[in-house]
Amino acid sequence: MTVPTSRSPAGMPWDTLFGGLSQASDRIAAMHRLDEVKGRHRPPSPLTDPPTCGRAVMTEYTPVPFDPEIEPALAEIVPQDAPPFTPETVPAIRQAMAAMFTPAAEAVGDAPVTVEERTIPGPEGAPDLTVTIISPRDFDRPVPGLYNIHGGGMMVGHRDMDVPRLLALVLELGVVAVNVEYRLSPEHPHPAPVEDCYAGLVWTAKHASELGIDPDRIVVMGGSAGGGLSAGVALLARDRGGPHVAGQLLLCPMIDDTNTTVASHQYAGIGTWTRESNIAGWQSLLGADAGTDAVSPYAAPARATDLSGLPPAFIEVGSAEPFRDEDTQYALRIWATGGQAELHVWSGAFHGFDIYVPEWHISKAALATRNSWLRRVLGL
Repeated sequence: MTVPTSRSPAGMPWDTLFGGLSQASDRIAAMHRLDEVKGRHRPPSPLTDPPTCGRAVMTEYTPVPFDPEIEPALAEIVPQDAPPFTPETVPAIRQAMAAMFTPAAEAVGDAPVTVEERTIPGPEGAPDLTVTIISPRDFDRPVPGLYNIHGGGMMVGHRDMDVPRLLALVLELGVVAVNVEYRLSPEHPHPAPVEDCYAGLVWTAKHASELGIDPDRIVVMGGSAGGGLSAGVALLARDRGGPHVAGQLLLCPMIDDTNTTVASHQYAGIGTWTRESNIAGWQSLLGADAGTDAVSPYAAPARATDLSGLPPAFIEVGSAEPFRDEDTQYALRIWATGGQAELHVWSGAFHGFDIYVPEWHISKAALATRNSWLRRVLGL
């Protein structure tokens, strides 16, 4: 059976969304090769890593195979001439994306929801932010809130890309979704993206009554870079005594800038999100600090030395993608503190599988599993 792939409204392959599906520039890759950058990557620590778990010690890496049912879709999703992520290609990728997604008010069609675009305060001294609010049409009591952060490798992406996912959740669970737009790197490196996202969460909690949201039932969520930013926002909320976060829904989150795990090496040049693309994304966000001990845990949550006191986490990742090991380790380390985490590693799944092959039976199982967790953590 061949699983149909999801394509853009303009008929463009979805690889344009994330870009970087062939090798990035040799200069960027070279900066991150462990055998050429001595001392730049932190060693495993008993405080931050299980002993050598998932860390690269081999010189050759055999990737976990993609599920044969979806592997044929890669030829369509990832054309061989896909451009790499570089400072020169990012503007064109963003421009292409702008044509791919319709505004939320149009995308929801005649669904029984209301859509509102709001301008809200950004971090102190920074520009205002834009959020899209999707609410059930008729509800007479406060409902849970989903605070969503879009993906795109820290370099590209737009909140409208997540409207279909959020609309489905609003309709099924009766929640209010707040979808934030944040500044992108490299023009706006760390801490701009995570601070924007945190400011949006603070605003959402402060205006919960106005939005019809129960402030005690707000989940932060996102996929890929959005998952990493969601984890960073949860850390900031804990450390700053900020808004109560009921849970963090982390979908294949991008959380480790070191690119030292086995999985990060296994997918060099293959898959929907490659090692080269990942290096380019972190380099874009962190510049020369990428891979060094100067990196903040709010930028790369895998850097955090203390994962105690965090809200319950749902962590999902494919077995055949670069983030498999870092995401698995994050769950293990939360459990080591006595915290709550639910981990799902979907066999044979590549990065973003639920977006690219939504009709695949594992994509459908993953969606049902996420919704189950949300119902439990939100008391629905």
